[in-house]
Parts: sequence; structure tokens; C-alpha cells
Amino acid sequence: MVQEDSYLTVTALTKYLKRKFDVDPYLERVYLTGEISNWRKRPNHQYFSLKDNGAKISVTMFKTAFAKIKFEPEEGMKVLVTGRVSLYEPQGTYQIIIDSMQPDGVGALYQAFEQLKNKLAKEGLFDRVKKAIPKYPKRIAVITSASGAVIRDIITTSKRRYPLVEIVLFPAVVQGNQAAVSLVKRLQQVNSGDFDTIIIGRGGGSIEDLWPFNEENVVRQMAAMEIPIISSVGHETDITIADMVADVRAATPTAAAELATPKLDDLMIKIEQLKDHLITSTQNKIALVQAQLAKQLNSYVLTQPNRLYEGYLQRVDQATNRLIENQRQLINNKRHTVSLVTQRLPLHLYEAKLEQKTQKLQQLEDILNKAMQQLILKKQQELQTLAKNLQLVSPLDVLTRGYSITKTEKHVIKSINDVSLNQNITIKLVDGTIEAKVIGKKDGGR
Repeated sequence: MVQEDSYLTVTALTKYLKRKFDVDPYLERVYLTGEISNWRKRPNHQYFSLKDNGAKISVTMFKTAFAKIKFEPEEGMKVLVTGRVSLYEPQGTYQIIIDSMQPDGVGALYQAFEQLKNKLAKEGLFDRVKKAIPKYPKRIAVITSASGAVIRDIITTSKRRYPLVEIVLFPAVVQGNQAAVSLVKRLQQVNSGDFDTIIIGRGGGSIEDLWPFNEENVVRQMAAMEIPIISSVGHETDITIADMVADVRAATPTAAAELATPKLDDLMIKIEQLKDHLITSTQNKIALVQAQLAKQLNSYVLTQPNRLYEGYLQRVDQATNRLIENQRQLINNKRHTVSLVTQRLPLHLYEAKLEQKTQKLQQLEDILNKAMQQLILKKQQELQTLAKNLQLVSPLDVLTRGYSITKTEKHVIKSINDVSLNQNITIKLVDGTIEAKVIGKKDGGR
């Protein structure tokens, strides 16, 4: 029979197994392939599973390791991982703790490139209105390596084409882990300065070398710039997300300088053409004005100024004659009308009719005065009757017959129950009031 002290605890067994996992050299560095399962991105460490058709294993990827991958894991994505196998004691389950992960079959950087491009395209970052490159810049900011051939090509081309422009170099790290931070910092510095155009770029290289120009913080800063940007990253066949966000893409640094500056020789030819056009236009304008002046000097307004108002004088005379004739005709018409009326009705008949109307008016006025007097008398009698009736019901009239009104502060006393002993009361008489105090009460029925 097995003794009791021969039994292991769960903790002891688990620790023993974990020790086996930790010291096994074959489990210290494991290369594993499988599909991502139970994926949900967490703010710090990542916990998910890898599976194939026959098995599943839990995965832990700590924050520092996850920050190094260049793509966004997705549910069902087949990946290649490296890590060590361990045992998670609290649950007694084994897991793989991975330190690197990349897509299986597609490069990690290419996968990250496509994911970021699709993300920004959905946001409409590539569809925004592009800013126009100024035709005649005064100052151009160049963000690139201080020791590369890019800045030399840009300076040479710009000075040859347009010597008036000032080229200001903002040296930046354009390759490696620190490049994205350096590029963003330089873009922010330029944005706060007085520049017309920005050229950003570097020479050719592998996708790893050009990767800083695919970093999300770099392209978002480029999209937020107020100054138009020309990108010149890599060779003509190299395409970065920075090229898609920039206002203009140039295939080479030389092409970028040509896009940013006009050609001085072409400008001089254009200036000469404009000069000739201006001289010709001015001469034509002077000739036209001179012809108009000569025409005005020969016009009758200046040579015979009295002709300017001859027509007005004639119209004034005609209007005066018409006015006099109209007034004469009006007077004759009125005279004729008076003559006809005089003939039909002699003047003494008008006087008699006027006298008759005056008498009639006086009679109506007398009748109206009498009617008003009678109405006033009737209303006075009605007022007196109403006053007498009102006097009969007036409380003041009752007071003249020896009665009084007794009140408290709030109401008229109608019963001995309306007051209490020692309560102050007011007695209203016809000629004044008396202030009193209740010293006793008696029932009227006794």
C-alpha cells in the first residue's frame, strides 16, 4: 500500500513539469507555423492561439516583442513564429512565448505596407485635394540626409534653373529605427517656418531601407502639412506611401528640383515676349486715344458750341407758346360757362334760395337744442332717483340713525363668537371711530 507522504500536490507536479519544459534544449528555441485563432488586439501584451488541422496551442506575445512587427495580425492569418515553450502554472497549460512573427508566404513589410495603404485609403487620405506647387518659390526646404547625393543633385539643378531660390537643408535620418522620428521632427520644424515648398526623400534601396517613408506617423505628418510637398523616395520603380500622400511625386531628386523651380531661361524669354506685347498694346492704346481726341476736337461741340443748345431753345419756345395758348383757351371756356349759367338762372333767384336754406338750418338748430335740453333733464332725474335708492341701502346712512359697525383688525364682528376677551376692537360711528377692548361677553338670549 502506498504511503500518504508519497502523494504529490498539484503544485509540486506542475512545478516539476514546468522545470522539464524550461530546461529542455529542444523547447528553448522553437520555429512554429500555424493559423492565428482567438485574435483580439489588447493594449499591452497579446494572448491568442495558433492552430492547424490537428491541434491548438496558446500563445503569449509580450508588448516589447509585439511592437517590433510591421503588420497587423488578423484572425485566420497563417504566420511563422519563433519562441520558447513554457508551462503556465496557475492553469497547468503549456504555451509558446513568441518573440517574432511574420506572415507565411508574404513578407512582413509588404503585408504591413498593404494594410496601412488600405487603412489610409478608407480614411480618404489619398483623395484629399492636393496643394499646388508655387511657380516662383523664394525658399525651398529639403528634408534628406546631409551626406547623400540627393541634396547635391537638388542644389545643382535648382541653382542652374533658378538661381534666385534659397535652398535650406534640414538633415534627417532616412534609414533605420530612428528615421521615422527624425523625419517627423524635421517636417514639424519646416511647417513652422517661412517656406514655399518642401522636398523630402532619399536615394534608392531595399524595402527595408525605404521603410521609414511607409511609417504611419511620417505619412500622417506629411498629410497635415500646410506647405506643398514633393516626394522623391528611391528609384522611379520604388513606390512608398509617402509618395501617395505627397502633393507631387518625383522620380528622382533632379526631377523634384525641376518640379519645384521654373527654368530661368524660359522665364527670360517669356518676360521678353510680355515686354513686346506690352509695348505693342501701349502703342495701340495711345493711337486709339489720339484718334478719339482728334475726333472730339473737330466736333461741333468745340468748334460751334452755340449749336449745343439751339435745339433746347427751340423746344423752350414751343413749350411756352403751348402753355400760353392752353391758358387762353381755359379762360375762354370758364367765361363761356359763367355766361351760360348767368343766362339760365338770374342772380336774385340764387339769393332767395340761399335765404330759404339759411332759415331751414336755423329751424333745425332750434329743434336740436330743445331735444338736447329735454334729454339732459331726463338723465338728471334718473340720476337723482338712483342716488336716493343708493342712500337707502348705504351703511353710512344707517350710522346716522345711531347704529355703528364693530370690527377686529381682519373682519366685521357679527357674533360674540367672533371675538375673545381682552381683544382690541374698533367701533365705526358716523363721525369717527372708537378703539375699545372686550372685557366681557353676554349671550343675547339671556
